[in-house]
This record gives sequence, C-alpha cells and structure tokens, in this order.
Amino acid sequence: MSAPGVSALLFDVDGTLLDSVYQHVLAWHEALQEEHIELSVWRIHRRVGMSGGLFVDALARETGASIDAARAERLRRRHAQGLLARLAEIRPLPGAIALLTHLHNLGMPFALATSGRRETADQTISLLHLPGGVPVVTRDDVVRAKPDPDLFLAAADRLGVPATGCFVVGDSVWDLLAAQRARALGVGLLSGGYGRDELERAGAYRVYSDPADLLAHLDEIGVRG
Repeated sequence: MSAPGVSALLFDVDGTLLDSVYQHVLAWHEALQEEHIELSVWRIHRRVGMSGGLFVDALARETGASIDAARAERLRRRHAQGLLARLAEIRPLPGAIALLTHLHNLGMPFALATSGRRETADQTISLLHLPGGVPVVTRDDVVRAKPDPDLFLAAADRLGVPATGCFVVGDSVWDLLAAQRARALGVGLLSGGYGRDELERAGAYRVYSDPADLLAHLDEIGVRG
C-alpha cells in the first residue's frame, strides 16, 4: 500500500515528542493519593493522553470514588504541580528535535496538539526549541480533548489545511482514535508505552519506534526532500 500525499503533520506531544509519559503518570498517582483514591500506576498509564476531565470521569467509573467539580479541580491542579516539579526529568525523545528541524527546513507544515493545558504545556514544549510560527493547540483551546478530534481539527485549521490531508503522529490509542474521527491518517510511535498491535487496532497507518525512527522513514508517509 503506497502512502498518500500529505499536506501537513500534526503531532501529539507527551510520549510522541517528549519522554514525559511516566512523569505524568507519577504526578497523577501523587494527586490521587492526596485525595485518598487508590489506583494502580499501570491503570493510570492506560489513560494518559486523555484530557484531564475524561481521565477523572474514567477514574470515578473504575474506582467508584465520588468526584465532584471541586475535587476534580484539586486533582487537576495537583497533577499540574507534580508534573512541573518533575520538569528537570523530562527530555525530548530521540530524534524529536531533529525531526521537527528537518520538517521545517523542508517547508513541510506541522503543528502540535496536546491534551495538556497551557500552564504545563508552555514549559514542557519549550524543551523542543520549536521554530517560530509553529502552531500549538492545547486543551484550553478546544471544547473536547482526545479521543474527540477537536485538538487535531483545530491544529489543521491553524495551518490552513484540511485534516483529511494530514497525518496525525501520536503514541496512544487516544491519539489514533481522535485521528480517525478527524478523518486523518494516524502514525503510531511506540515511545509512549503502547504496543504495536494496540496502535494498529486503533487505526495506525504506520508504526515506528520513536521520532528518530520516523525521521529515517519519512518517505514511507510521503514526505520527501
């Protein structure tokens, strides 16, 4: 199967460009413990990539905990604090900066779309040293986050291209489900901890190990130069 033409790339951030998934997991775990809510770390990992609101809804369903709006806001704020406390541990994934630089030099449009809020995203995304003018869409900019398509639709809109002409690059099933709902093709990366089979079942057109692997195979998704 040959790759269709691609007009732009839309990137998830955590687990896709930044090695930050486990910092998110531990920050959520601490926040839950402070609220005396028990949830195994592996279960938290399976929800990373969702919006915080959907995460809390899933949490209430899985644990039976009562989570009103005030408690949900405490959890969200404590998670943000815990993540920023671990900022020094977060690094770009192998090849992430080189990949974005290469796309910029080729003139290939790209944007970032994260379920994180601006208060944390501004600081973590700064580690990527983005070229000027790259659109960044956060949870604050849309009505619904992944697995709804809003983040990727907004990112495509800021680039002035239809989502149907984009590839969405993400590390989680939530990214790829959102890509399908945006009618974009999904590219999966293993760097967030999901397996190849999971990503393919969620709709990944291609799966690579990390940004460095994607950079080495850009021709497979129709990016040449």
